[in-house]
Order: sequence, then structure tokens, then C-alpha cells
Amino acid sequence: MTTFFVGDVALDEYYTADRWPGRADKGMVTELPAEIGGSIANAAVMHAALGGDTQFISLLNDSALSRRLIDDLRQNGVGVDHMLIDPAIAESRNLIFLIDGEHVVLTVEMGEQPMWLAPETLAALRQPGLLYTTLYRVRRLHAQTEQGRLSQADLVADLQRHGRRAIFDLDVGGCTPEDMPYLAGAAVVIFNQVGFRAAFGHDDISRIVDWMHDHQIGWVVRTLAADGAEASDGQTRLQAAGYPVQVVDVTGAGDTFGGALTWCLTQGRPFADALDFSIAAASRSVTIHGPRGGKADAVAVQTWRAENRRP
Repeated sequence: MTTFFVGDVALDEYYTADRWPGRADKGMVTELPAEIGGSIANAAVMHAALGGDTQFISLLNDSALSRRLIDDLRQNGVGVDHMLIDPAIAESRNLIFLIDGEHVVLTVEMGEQPMWLAPETLAALRQPGLLYTTLYRVRRLHAQTEQGRLSQADLVADLQRHGRRAIFDLDVGGCTPEDMPYLAGAAVVIFNQVGFRAAFGHDDISRIVDWMHDHQIGWVVRTLAADGAEASDGQTRLQAAGYPVQVVDVTGAGDTFGGALTWCLTQGRPFADALDFSIAAASRSVTIHGPRGGKADAVAVQTWRAENRRP
């Protein structure tokens, strides 16, 4: 069963600083080696490292950097058979500033050009499996069928009718009522603390049961940084603590979590175990520098999990 990841892949340019400058201020930064990342690509690499059958779709230009990004995915076991190319768009780059144990990410604007799926890509997506993506990307998806144009929320609904279950990573952006046609029927919706509060105006996952039922969402996950994560399917509430670690770099921790959780679900693991395994993978990742520090096979994550059991 192939899992599709639709999202970003980028060159992450790293800098460190003692502080984040204020308005009209100046500051000095130290440049670190750049690494290939991109949120959804990081999740795809983690999924592939764990042994998942993985395909990645993004829209890039035809530059040497784009070819490097695609080749890197391929070397990490991620299929790139359905990548999309538009020579007119900008280079895919992130500027990441590591400050006081946290990170500030600035992404180069690449526009919102439509992503037209080839007939063979649509046919592959119309197979049972999982789709891991973001609202930013699914708003841009289009396909031409014999019945006419299939776009955006209608396309997501079509894939769900064919057995392709969606996992949305909403990160810090959260969602609005206008986004619900896309999220309706999703298998999992993942928020971090900032995104959850932006969406609902509070931090209580038990208060969104009606919202989940109204939109037929299977699970909602709220990641809690060092405190782990919690999840609800509208009936059962799960909570798993984080692992105490020495933080080196938090970049990519949420992506590691999402990729691991997706893989666990393809393996049929109970959601409680999937949640704890994914927290362990993310906790391990922050002890290693780089957006893909969490990359590991299942044995490595399980071994780390066993060696770092909570008090």
C-alpha cells in the first residue's frame, strides 16, 4: 500500500543567533551548513526510513537545485514518479534561525500556481492508502477527467471515495470554517499547540467533539512539544508524555512525528501505541542537528524508546 505525501521540499539554510532582533534593529548571525528539508518531505523521508512504500509530489522549477532536491528524495527511498515541474516558479528555500533552543523559519514565497495531476498520478491516488498533506497544497490540486475538471476539495473527496484516507498536518496555521470542505472525512488532523489555539481559541481537545462528529474526522492530534501529544477520536482521549532529552535542534520534530504516525497507521498499530512511538521518534530527533535528524528505521526508534523510558 503506497502512501502519498503532497507538499514541500526545500533547501534549509541554517543560521544561529543570540537573540531575534526587534523592529528597526540589527543583529549578527552565524551561518551553518545548509541541509535539504521541507516539512512534508521530511515526513516522507521518515516514513520511507521506517519501511513505508512512499511517493512524494511537489511543484518545483527545473533548476539544478530542484534536481538536487528530487535526487535526494530518491536516495532516501522516496518515490518521485509523480513530481510536477513549472520553470517559472522560485527556488524552494527556507531560512532557519536557531535561537534559544527554538527555531524561526522564513520560507521563500513560491506562489500558488495550480498543481495539475497527470492521469497516471490521479489513477495512482485513486487507490486505497493514506495521503499526507497540507491545506496549502490541496487548495492547488487539479486533475482533468473524462467527466471534466476535478479540483481542490472535490478532488480530495473523490480520492476519499476511492479509499485514499487523508492525514492533514496543519502545524501552526490551524484551520477556519472555509477549510472544512477539505478536512471533512479526514482520517487524522494534526495540530501543534499554536495551530490548535488559532483554530479553536482554546487548548481543550475535549471541547471539539461536536466539531469532529459534524465533519466526520477520525482523529485529532495536538502535539505538545516537550510535553508529548494528545489525541481524540471523539470518544476516547489519549495522552502520552514526552521524553526528557537534551535539545540540539527542534527543526523537523513535528515532521518526524507525522511521518512516524502515518507509518504506524499503515502497519495497523493501535492509535495509542502509534502516538507513543511517534513521540519517541520526535523526541529522538531533537537530539540531532538537522531537519531530518529523526530519520531512522523502526528498530532504531524502538531501541531508543526502550532505552529512554520515562521515570
